[in-house]
Amino acid sequence: MGLIKDIYSKAFYERLAFSLEKVVPNFKAEKFMQAILPATFVQMEWKERMQHTTQTLHLFMPVNYTQSAALLAPMIKQLKADGFNEHRLEFMFLPDYIATYGLADFENSVVALELVTQFISAEFAVRPFLLKYGTQMTDQMLRWSTHPNHHVRRFASEGSRPRLPWAMAIPALKENPTALLPILENLKNDPSEYVRRSVANSLNDITKDNPIVVVDIAKKWKGLSKETDAIIKHACRTLLKKGHPEILSFYGLDASSLAITDFVIETPVVKIGDAAAFSFTIENNDTVARYIRLEYTLYYLKNNGTLAGKVFKISEKTYQAGEKIRINRKQSFKLITTRKFYLGQHKLSIMVNGKETQLGDFELIA
Repeated sequence: MGLIKDIYSKAFYERLAFSLEKVVPNFKAEKFMQAILPATFVQMEWKERMQHTTQTLHLFMPVNYTQSAALLAPMIKQLKADGFNEHRLEFMFLPDYIATYGLADFENSVVALELVTQFISAEFAVRPFLLKYGTQMTDQMLRWSTHPNHHVRRFASEGSRPRLPWAMAIPALKENPTALLPILENLKNDPSEYVRRSVANSLNDITKDNPIVVVDIAKKWKGLSKETDAIIKHACRTLLKKGHPEILSFYGLDASSLAITDFVIETPVVKIGDAAAFSFTIENNDTVARYIRLEYTLYYLKNNGTLAGKVFKISEKTYQAGEKIRINRKQSFKLITTRKFYLGQHKLSIMVNGKETQLGDFELIA
């Protein structure tokens, strides 16, 4: 499997230039190819290549932004006619073009964002507009939440998330998410699961700064449909992991009458590349069946010597009265690009319905 940056290749740019030459006035494919592949191109990473594509395209577009924005519709139509499928990552330069050169032109950029997000998601490109225009932009996103195209409706919720991953946060919406609630309300029964999952992700963002807002929404939406129940369950995942008392109570996740015994870390020493193994017994000592969310927290050693916990789910199920089960699990320490492991003492605990118990430790070695 190749590197993600290699989606921007000579072959891609040749196909792109073939399409652009049919639409963009005075576009010269040969000059574009010379400009798009400088000597430094091979050293560029994915985002740098994407932004370089934006900037190079700008050299061949009309200087007047109104005129260049008007070219986006025929451009996308031509790309489709020439066999380019929608939602290919290569085309992230199109929304980036709007964010880079259209920030001062709200009206034309709103039209362009609505168009482009149906071809390639513009959720990152709208962030500077939220920062600059605030309520004016969220009002527009509320209108988009009733759009006939599901990509635009998802754009309304996904683009307005207070803490969209890999994107700039929106401090005003982190502090006060009130403007987002009508958008999410409009989309809670959306026929597209793609859209409803975005609603859940936006609500999960809100829990990190305003948990009570989401708890109140969970109470309001509970039982409306199986779809809204799924939304609020996914939306409350961070609160459940943190053991937020009100959300645990909401889901009937009480830790009383549940016993964890015989907790054993079976690998007191773990080598990089191997796995930490542990086991324990869980028993429902109640006289009635109990719904139990079972997790464990692994406290990774950080570079500065402190520990940082990450919660992993084991199961979520009903245990009958008196039921007793032995649980065995392993946690891999194979080298991965998204986490760096530090040698030394790590800790591990069991979580029952959000309540931590049975803390143990093990040593990670080379």
